[in-house]
Amino acid sequence: MKYRPSICAVVLLTISATSAQVASHAPTQFSTPQKTTIQPTGRPVARVNGTVLTDRDLQREMFTMFPYAQQHNGNIPQEMEPEIRSGALKMIVFEELVYQEALRRKMTVSAERLGRAETDFRQQFATPAEYQQFLNTEFQGSPQQLREKIKRSLLIDQLLKAEVDKKSTVNLVELKAYYDKNPTRFDYPESFAFQTITILPPAKATPSQLQEGRKRADDALRQAKATKNEEDFGMLAEKMSDDDYRVMMGYHKPVDRAKLPPIVVQALLKMQPGQVSDIIQVEQAYTILRLVKHVPAGKMKFDDVKDSLQKELQKKKTNEVRASFDKQLHQGAKVEVL
Repeated sequence: MKYRPSICAVVLLTISATSAQVASHAPTQFSTPQKTTIQPTGRPVARVNGTVLTDRDLQREMFTMFPYAQQHNGNIPQEMEPEIRSGALKMIVFEELVYQEALRRKMTVSAERLGRAETDFRQQFATPAEYQQFLNTEFQGSPQQLREKIKRSLLIDQLLKAEVDKKSTVNLVELKAYYDKNPTRFDYPESFAFQTITILPPAKATPSQLQEGRKRADDALRQAKATKNEEDFGMLAEKMSDDDYRVMMGYHKPVDRAKLPPIVVQALLKMQPGQVSDIIQVEQAYTILRLVKHVPAGKMKFDDVKDSLQKELQKKKTNEVRASFDKQLHQGAKVEVL
């Protein structure tokens, strides 16, 4: 699992909101009335073993966490700003600790890999002039400073792969053990997928309006019984039904039996897929059902869930391993929030 965007994206995110290449279009405003605008000045925000991190580093990380702000003059909804700022500060401190640990271990980046990363980075710009403008704005025109920034990101990525990614893999045996130890989690209830046509008389319908509603329901039933497939019934639902499902051709995704009215369940249990029910009256509403699928209660097969389960467990394990590594890096380190 990668913690940062690609190396090119990492460096590119150091651009301030006012000079960002991606913000070449006219910015729009958040719908939230109150906003916080990030305007970095180079002010120190933290010191990690003597190394100073600035509000520019903090801005880069905040834009990584909330990229929408980068395209809108650096605006972040005020109610979200404290949480985003706190998370971003923790991340830049963590990155600096990882970088320092990589240097302590005397890790290196090959010239070939560094060259490829530099080439990939330059290709993010439409023209050489755009690249030079970025270089002038962010690195005083120095390719060497940019190269060091790219090298730093590569070292961070390299150490995280060794200490987090490789230690966070979840193999097939672990997946199967989790599946077997948590059987109820993979159970699914009995459910029904069906289509409906519903006739709804007014809330305070007069006897004549109720009679008219029944007449419409009878007409709908006659036509529904003549439909030959899901599409035919759906087109009729679009034309005649009064409920909101008409815009989906009357289709209801599989619904847990326990969430359906007993009278509806009773009707569906008597039907085979493709069959159309008689009129079911619930209070003043008249409903016609077409059964699409009846799914008895059961358990999801391991082969059907292993891919999504692996992503879930690996994400959980990654977070745990990363938190442990973060704690390890903080031991003996001097971190000051300024």
